[in-house]
Amino acid sequence: MSATFRYRLGHKYFLKAKSLLPQLLTTEDSAGSVSMCYESKRQYVWAPHLYQAQEEAVAKYGGRHTVTLMTGDGVGPELLSHVQEIFRYAGAPIDFEIVEINASTNTPKDMENALLSVKRNGVALKGNIETKFDDPSFKSMNLALRTKLDLFASIVKCKSIPGIPVRHQDVDCVLIRENTEGEYRQLEHENVPGVVESLKIITAAKSLKIAKFAFDYAVQHERKKVTAIHKANIMKLGDGLFLQCCKEVSKEYPNIDFNDLIIDNASMQMVSRPSQFDVLLMPNLYGNILGNIACGLIGGAGVAAGMNIGDKYAVFESGTRNSGRSLKNKNIANPTGILLASCDMLTYLGHSDHAKIIRESVLTVISDKQIRTPDIGGTSTTMDFIKAIIDDIRPKTLAWRL
Repeated sequence: MSATFRYRLGHKYFLKAKSLLPQLLTTEDSAGSVSMCYESKRQYVWAPHLYQAQEEAVAKYGGRHTVTLMTGDGVGPELLSHVQEIFRYAGAPIDFEIVEINASTNTPKDMENALLSVKRNGVALKGNIETKFDDPSFKSMNLALRTKLDLFASIVKCKSIPGIPVRHQDVDCVLIRENTEGEYRQLEHENVPGVVESLKIITAAKSLKIAKFAFDYAVQHERKKVTAIHKANIMKLGDGLFLQCCKEVSKEYPNIDFNDLIIDNASMQMVSRPSQFDVLLMPNLYGNILGNIACGLIGGAGVAAGMNIGDKYAVFESGTRNSGRSLKNKNIANPTGILLASCDMLTYLGHSDHAKIIRESVLTVISDKQIRTPDIGGTSTTMDFIKAIIDDIRPKTLAWRL
């Protein structure tokens, strides 16, 4: 098959997917109004940090939301217990359904129970589940959750926090990656001994969908530029299709600047001049790489928050998806990332006031009170950090408790 014919064939499917874009991304209600909802009948309303789900999308009883809490490995269980404690002092109307899931509970039954809980509640807060890379038969439970729940968009917000000693104090970018395909489809096989094929899947439909999501995010959050990251100079069909989809969607947003960078150049630019980036739009693997680089620039694995968004469900977790196994039970793990992720979850559920109180207290403890764990240049323990946050929250919620 010639390269020209392959290109024309790929372009044919791109045009077909493009023609379906309005159906994929919009829905019409009985009054005739159209809202962006990504193949869902639900309406999303953008909030200052994320969008709020419509009331019927999540489990809510008597004014309180029920959220699945997946414990994970490493420091996950202890940090999530601190989240629950802080929510209690902040008066957050959240009830947690605790699901014990980790690398040692890697059975179909455990996965089924976790999926049923998330589908029942609509929202989850999650510790990272360790993936064994030395066992070919061990499948990533994190990846299974994202694909089975169709959490197509990963969002990691990286912004410099005053008081944390880092080289760059002007980082303020949002990394949005397609979360369900690319190299993460786990399609590998050994043709003959010593020869392994790994398949990378890029589709026009999902590339258009994540591009539309990124540009909508930029508009609603008053971001000025979207940068697509790719390796289309080498992977001309796969990454070429992704880049072509991004360019096509960018034409619908004349007020948002658009450019593209090759992944290796983008990595260099991220560590040398990160302030140039605003919203980054990436396929799966590149998003993982650049996301971890950006998190490192603002303080490391314990600082950044992450979220996984789908048509029906949302899962919130730390930005680097790091289990922190070496820090387990040492009372030095940094809870900032998971606390900020829990604030994003509160905003998603419509509890913006509670989210604001907790977020401001976390930043006050780091920046003003200078109580920091060792990973960000401090000497405080995890418990010192949590106690300081609770002490800062108490006066703010006193009126609510009277």
